[in-house]
Amino acid sequence: MTDYDTKADTPALPAFEDAFAQAQAEALTPRLDALDAGLAALEQKLERKMAALATAGRRPPLTATRADYGDDTHRAAFSERYLRKGLETGLAGIEAKALNITTSAEGGYAVPEVIDQAIATRLKNISPIRDLATVVTVGSANYKKLVATSGIASGWVAESAARPETTAPQFAEVAPPWGEIYANPAATQAMLDDAMFDVEAWLAHEIALEFARQEGAAFITGNGTNKPKGFLSHATAATGDTARAFGTLQHVPTGVAGNFPASNPADILIDLVHALRPAYRQGAAFVMNSATCARLRKFKDGDGNFIWRPGLAEGQPATLLGYPVHEAEDMPDVAADALAVAFGNFAHGYVIAERAATRILRDPFSNKPFVHFYATRRVGGAVVNSDAIKLLKFAAS
Repeated sequence: MTDYDTKADTPALPAFEDAFAQAQAEALTPRLDALDAGLAALEQKLERKMAALATAGRRPPLTATRADYGDDTHRAAFSERYLRKGLETGLAGIEAKALNITTSAEGGYAVPEVIDQAIATRLKNISPIRDLATVVTVGSANYKKLVATSGIASGWVAESAARPETTAPQFAEVAPPWGEIYANPAATQAMLDDAMFDVEAWLAHEIALEFARQEGAAFITGNGTNKPKGFLSHATAATGDTARAFGTLQHVPTGVAGNFPASNPADILIDLVHALRPAYRQGAAFVMNSATCARLRKFKDGDGNFIWRPGLAEGQPATLLGYPVHEAEDMPDVAADALAVAFGNFAHGYVIAERAATRILRDPFSNKPFVHFYATRRVGGAVVNSDAIKLLKFAAS
């Protein structure tokens, strides 16, 4: 056997191990770098995917599938085909199925019920009279309402006595004047093409704002010519309910031209409240503009307490003498002979009649690069019960 010098061979072993480890590291480094790069790319891809999913979650559905809309496929078709792209092919059948009307000869399309309801809801929230009055939806502009102007007469008789004929009730026919209200919002085509833009919500918001501005004036001061007749446009008299002619509202004079009484000014508001029959006070409300509200908020009772009470919860109106107060800027300011404060049960006293469908005419030609949406709706309104609304007149008598 040959003897080896182990001491001489020992230093070579670490050197070999170091060389092997270095070679192994050099071979693995590219693989590790490639793996790190792949993981980084995967992380970036996942981040982009998560961002896209989050964006899609906030985006309104763009396709007419049952999962997205249930049975409301006409709404999606109207939005994606007509509002965004101006495609009219195939919409007439969808519209007729949804609303039972035809529009081919009228140059526009009726808004689907979902959008129409959104417009109506916003109008109710914006327009105080629409929120208070009775709103009826009709199929034509020939709406008429029969109102009883007198009740059935009755009397006491003995058990075996004759029963003479009693007076029958009398009726009056009320036909609210009609007019066409319109709005004409515009958007660029690029805005409509943007998938992140909810064209339905925007359109409903813009139409509701413009309709509310027009309606607010018509329901209060409209003259009845091609528009509703406002309750301030009806004749008034200082006489009570049994003495006034049907259709004439009662006004309560303040006793001072253009102002409240100098002493105990809040007392005239009590007179106004009690001029309304008890049957109508349940559900009654005050209507006035902001300037008049500012004056009434300073009134105090005999004990020095403010008669105005702020709303107890968010969205609840303030109260005056226990009745809600609704601000309507179309009400007149306090001035000589002005009817600046109204109090009544408007659900009984005023009716708003409207056609079932809002109509949209898409116009991409008149004002390029804007696309206009000319929206129209037939609306009527009038006082139907002149006993249910009272007015405060700033006059001597």
